[in-house]
Amino acid sequence: MVLGDPSGRGLDDEARQFALLIGSVTDYAIYMLDPNGVIRSWNPGGERIKGYTDREIVGQHFSRFYTPEDIVRGEPQRGLESARTLGKFEAEGWRLRKDGTRFRASVVIDPIWQDGELIGFAKVTRDVTERYEAAMRLQAAQKALAQSQKLEAIGKLTLGLAHDFNNLLTVIVNSLDLIGLKNTQDPRTLEWIEAAQRAADRGTLLTRQLLTFARGQNLAPEPYDINELLARSAELYRRACGASIQFRFDLGDDAPPVEVDAAQFEAAVLNLVANSRDSMMPAGGTITVRTRRVRCARPETPDEADHDYAVVEVVDDGSGMSAEIVERAAEPFFTTKEVGKGSGLGLSQVFGFAAQSGGFVILQSEPGQGTRVGIHLPAKPAREDAPANGERGDV
Repeated sequence: MVLGDPSGRGLDDEARQFALLIGSVTDYAIYMLDPNGVIRSWNPGGERIKGYTDREIVGQHFSRFYTPEDIVRGEPQRGLESARTLGKFEAEGWRLRKDGTRFRASVVIDPIWQDGELIGFAKVTRDVTERYEAAMRLQAAQKALAQSQKLEAIGKLTLGLAHDFNNLLTVIVNSLDLIGLKNTQDPRTLEWIEAAQRAADRGTLLTRQLLTFARGQNLAPEPYDINELLARSAELYRRACGASIQFRFDLGDDAPPVEVDAAQFEAAVLNLVANSRDSMMPAGGTITVRTRRVRCARPETPDEADHDYAVVEVVDDGSGMSAEIVERAAEPFFTTKEVGKGSGLGLSQVFGFAAQSGGFVILQSEPGQGTRVGIHLPAKPAREDAPANGERGDV
């Protein structure tokens, strides 16, 4: 091996070795800054990651890589000051490429001293966008899985309670019928029986909602065009909104057919419309029911294969919900309404219906930004010989 040559171009020259090393690195942006943060050198990794050539960027201030909000907070100067006083600065955050797109950057800044004087900084940046997004997907999946497991555990408890409660209601209703037969001449007694019967009917409805949440309700799914199914109940949804709420449809032509229990589907959408209405009272606002086709994986299993879903979204511009409330919104009996104004089973029924139909629900909301609830139902492949609109063909 030749360690040197007369031309001075061999690898035995330390400065040349260093220059070749820096020039060969493309996974990292490695460059020098002067004490004020002005870029003095640039490597191919910087051009690959950030899009600037050395002619475009040398002589510019390194703050141009930062987002406007970080510049307002003084992040570029804070990084240099921390490196100067602490000996090193390490951070991760969003940065800007030449074309304006953002990427997640892992940054290290080291001060360069000569004879006790600060002569500049060495800055190393790595694009960690893929790693960051993968970590965010994993975190979201773990959160969704934990929520799913929590709701499943609550559902098992709810299922047992609902069945027991239903058995008690059956005894109560039968007893009321017998009492009514023996006291048909006493108006006062009949009035009491009627009041008790109304309470029992209300209890039966609550039991049905609990069973839906716990996936213990017997569904009768049939094939439907989702847009036509919604259109059938349009007047019901409009009446539920009241006079101060504007209701409208935004039905996508690409919404695929689904197989659902029509009555439970109508109840689910009606629950969402009623919740949106309540969130906008008394000021009023707009409720929009949208449909569309999406291809995605279930939130709790993002690494599994994508599937086609028909999405029915109920969107409002109401008061919205905090993150803490969103996490608990699907729990049975959890409600933010005043006592006597809601059972806390509306969203529970929606989540239970979607799960029992093979789908899922995505709830998005922020305080003051309204709420968006999307029921994702598995798309059914259209067949020329398949009956539509809930009519079964001959077997």
